[in-house]
Amino acid sequence: MPGSGKSTVGRQLARSLNWRFVDSDVEIERQLGHSIREHFERFGEASFRDVEQAVIVQLIASTESLVLATGGGAVLRPANRAALHSPGCQVVYLRTQVEDLLRRLRHDTQRPLLQGTDPGARLRELFTVRDPLYREVAHHTVDTGRLPVHTVVNLILMQLELGGTVCPAV
Repeated sequence: MPGSGKSTVGRQLARSLNWRFVDSDVEIERQLGHSIREHFERFGEASFRDVEQAVIVQLIASTESLVLATGGGAVLRPANRAALHSPGCQVVYLRTQVEDLLRRLRHDTQRPLLQGTDPGARLRELFTVRDPLYREVAHHTVDTGRLPVHTVVNLILMQLELGGTVCPAV
C-alpha cells in the first residue's frame, strides 16, 4: 500500500543484504522524463500501468541481486503478479493497517490516487481491493504497524533465512 514503507524498508534491506535497491517508481520517472503524477494527469492511469508493467518485467529480468520496491498498485495487473512469482523472486508484503497509513500519509501531496476530498475513504477502498492481491503474490508477510524500520528489516531477514532464500551473515 502507499505509505507502507516499501522504499524505506527496501533501502535498508538492500543495505543489509549488500544488494542493489531499486524503486520502480523512481525508475519509471527516469524513463518517462517526468513525474508519475504528471503522467497520470496527462495520460491517465492505464498508460501509467503499461509503463509500470514494462519496467517491472525489465527489472525482474536483471541477473543482479536486488531489492525491488514496486508501486502499491503493481499487483493490480495479473502480468505483474505473474512476473513477481518468477523463479528467484521472493515477494514480501509489508502489511499496514489503514489507520497507520493515514497517519504516515496525512501530509502527502504527491500520490495521485490519494488526492481528493477523503483520502481515508480512498485508502480503505484501495486496501479492500489490494490486500487479497498482495496476499496472493506474497511469499512472506510482515505486519508493520508502528514498528521501527530496523525491526521490520530484521523480521524480513529472519523470514528469508528461514525460507532458505538468503544465508545468515557469519
